[in-house]
Amino acid sequence: MNLEELVARIRQRNASKQAPVVIGVVGVPGAGKTTLVESLITELNKDTPEPESQEFAHVPMDGFHLSDQELTRLGTLDRKGAPETFDVHGYAALLQRLRSERDAVVYAPGFERTLEQPIAGVIPVFPSATTILTEGNYLLLDSPEWRKVRNQCTEIWYCEQDDSLRIQRLIQRHVEFGKSPAEAEAWVATVDEKNAQLIRATRADADLIVTLEEVGAA
Repeated sequence: MNLEELVARIRQRNASKQAPVVIGVVGVPGAGKTTLVESLITELNKDTPEPESQEFAHVPMDGFHLSDQELTRLGTLDRKGAPETFDVHGYAALLQRLRSERDAVVYAPGFERTLEQPIAGVIPVFPSATTILTEGNYLLLDSPEWRKVRNQCTEIWYCEQDDSLRIQRLIQRHVEFGKSPAEAEAWVATVDEKNAQLIRATRADADLIVTLEEVGAA
């Protein structure tokens, strides 16, 4: 499906107005989830420049990374990005809150790449937002904790792109945010790709498969 078709699908969901809609986008590390969602949000809100009036909002899972301080306490800093290194219960609770009737701004956390740390309260979700796009790695993971996230999503899409390009870009991203090329390659090979195996196993459970090259957002 191309970008226009995906936008039309979301608008159709939003037009039902039966309840706030949450569309999840899942994929392996570096698959282009954020790129896809940002392209969709830009197109969906292009005629509504005022954030307070926009019907579509982006709330990424990355804001629910546990801090390095907490990961150090838990002994999981060396596998940061694995399922157990996120506040999954907090993420599910926020999505549940966003699916409820709201008459005030809900503030979601974000993730600061330059610090590699979550930052509280940086994403305002206004009451006008009746469709939420959320993206992350483990939305389809079949475990008691992650099913709580899955249950808050109206539908979940699986995003993928050419694997060699994905790995190349993923290594480059790690380098841009502080790792040496050797450290970046080692991290992708031993951490990111281990997580990718878990995520690929959930692909068949997605409501829609989205290929970034077909969308035109790569």
